[in-house]
Amino acid sequence: MDDVAVGPLDLAARVDDALAVQALAFGLSEEEIAVRRHIVLRHLGCPGARALGATTPAGRLVGFIYGMPNDRAHWWSTVVEPYLRSEGLDHWLDDSFTITELHVHPAYQHRGLGRALITRITDGAGEPRSILSAIDVESPARKLYRSLGYHDLARRVLFPSAPTPYAVMGAPLPLKRP
Repeated sequence: MDDVAVGPLDLAARVDDALAVQALAFGLSEEEIAVRRHIVLRHLGCPGARALGATTPAGRLVGFIYGMPNDRAHWWSTVVEPYLRSEGLDHWLDDSFTITELHVHPAYQHRGLGRALITRITDGAGEPRSILSAIDVESPARKLYRSLGYHDLARRVLFPSAPTPYAVMGAPLPLKRP
C-alpha cells in the first residue's frame, strides 16, 4: 500500500472516477452506472454521509467507500427490514453506520485497501455498530468482512432488479483488527 494513500474523498466531484472503479470491480453496464450515479449523488445529501478514497501518487482513484448513519426510511432499509425482522434482528437498523459501497480496482485488490477503507470510515462513525449487504456467495469480500467481525444477520435477501440474493451483515464497532 506504499504507493496508494487512503483519505477523505470528495465523492461528488469524483463520482465518475468512483463509478469507473465500481464498474470494473462489480461488472456494471453503462446503464447500471447511470442509475448508480444518480443514487450516489442523492446519498451524499444524507446527514452524516462520508466517503474515503484510495488514490495513487498521480491522483488516480483505485478504491472508494462511502456510508452514512442508517435511516429506516431509506430504500435499502425498507427492503432488508422484513428479512432482519424474521430473524429477530431488525434492531440492527437502529444506531448503525451503513457501508453503502466499497470497491477496489481489480489491479489493486488483495493489498489491504478494502480493509483500510472500511476500518478508517467506521473508526469515524458515532454509531455502536455497522451494517452492510454483500452478494450472498462465499467471496473475498465476505471473507474480509468476517475477518473484521461482521456476521450474517440475514441471507437470501432479494433486492428488486438484482439477479442474485444478498446477505446482510453486521458488526460491532470498532471493527476487529488482525
